[in-house]
Amino acid sequence: VQLQASGGGSVQAGGSLRLSCAASRGGIGGYVMAWYRQASGEQRELVASITGGGSTNYADSVKGRFTISRDNAKNTVSLQMNSLKPEDTAVYYCKIHKGVGNDYWGKGTLVTVSS
Repeated sequence: VQLQASGGGSVQAGGSLRLSCAASRGGIGGYVMAWYRQASGEQRELVASITGGGSTNYADSVKGRFTISRDNAKNTVSLQMNSLKPEDTAVYYCKIHKGVGNDYWGKGTLVTVSS
């Protein structure tokens, strides 16, 4: 499976962006999908995840502002980001978890939030 993330860009604090991740060469099916981010000089961190059944999990720092969703028919997962803050600035990555030691990552998309 290959993942392609898109939707990053520059926005002012308080603004919104919607990231999308499209899977090819294989569907997302019932697998767990997730968004991670990595700020400059920091470790990559989990932002949000969604199971095949639609259960979601969010980092405390984004709860109430970000929403993860998936469309299995279109093999896409999205991340709606509202009320963006400068500390949300990072490269965002999508990931599909197919089992222990069987993760696939997409190339990142940069989100820059200015104050």
